[in-house]
Amino acid sequence: MTAPDRLLRRLEWKLGRRLDGRLQGAYRTVWHGTGIDFTDLRAYVPEDDVRHIDWNVTARLDEPYIRQYTEDREMTAWLVVDRSASMRFGQAAGKESTATELAVSLARLVGQGGNRVGAILYDNHRQQVIPPRTGRDQTLRIARELMRPPSPGRQGATTDLAAMLRLAAVTTTRRRSLIFLMSDFIGETDWDRPLAMLTHRHEVVVIRVVDPAELDLPDLGLILVEDAETGEQLLVDTSDPLLRDRLAGQVNEREAALAGAMRKAGVDAHRITTDQDLLSALVDMVRRSGRRRR
Repeated sequence: MTAPDRLLRRLEWKLGRRLDGRLQGAYRTVWHGTGIDFTDLRAYVPEDDVRHIDWNVTARLDEPYIRQYTEDREMTAWLVVDRSASMRFGQAAGKESTATELAVSLARLVGQGGNRVGAILYDNHRQQVIPPRTGRDQTLRIARELMRPPSPGRQGATTDLAAMLRLAAVTTTRRRSLIFLMSDFIGETDWDRPLAMLTHRHEVVVIRVVDPAELDLPDLGLILVEDAETGEQLLVDTSDPLLRDRLAGQVNEREAALAGAMRKAGVDAHRITTDQDLLSALVDMVRRSGRRRR
């Protein structure tokens, strides 16, 4: 077993909110509720299930108390992966390769506790839903579909991120789930409301995949650049200081707008770059998981 494999086996994703599940599998949440391991008693509040009231303690103290248990629960996780044309930009095999490697690692990480993992692979021209299942074969299936070349599609339209999020909401409506959303967030800008609706029901982990060249344009002289989604081409002098200053200002504006939209949706996005060590990035994401409680 390689060092990354050993590390993946030691990692455990912590939840920041209560999800749906059954008393099954080796996954133990941080939440109290129904289960087999009694942990504590606490005063009853109106939102509690009356079936959990401990009547003996209640009669003794003349105040209603409920029993708390540590829950063993199966969890359902979804990988929502943006497969649009802009994801093919970047170092090595591009942002798409980074998202694929992260998605497979997360499928292995979450699935190793007997949890179900599904996937939604999206671009404007083709959407694929892989229903959630358990086991190594499911991880292999997701990896196989992610490594398939995406459909060439038609140029001229930017990614409809809101439609991707609405598809995720419809697909995952049956039960509350842990959702990993991977995208570069290049596309239509009306996605903050659908994302907020998704986070209202589910625990959503947003992973924004970017390439360093999108944040700081390298000085390469005169180059021909092409918009991967619309096909529009432009001759650019990357050594022009005025152009570089203008682009830097636009990057800062876009970063601020994205951060504002994420805040409106109630999420803290992880930013992963294509030149980053993905294992270290994954460890950092796991370390930060579960900090937000709802």
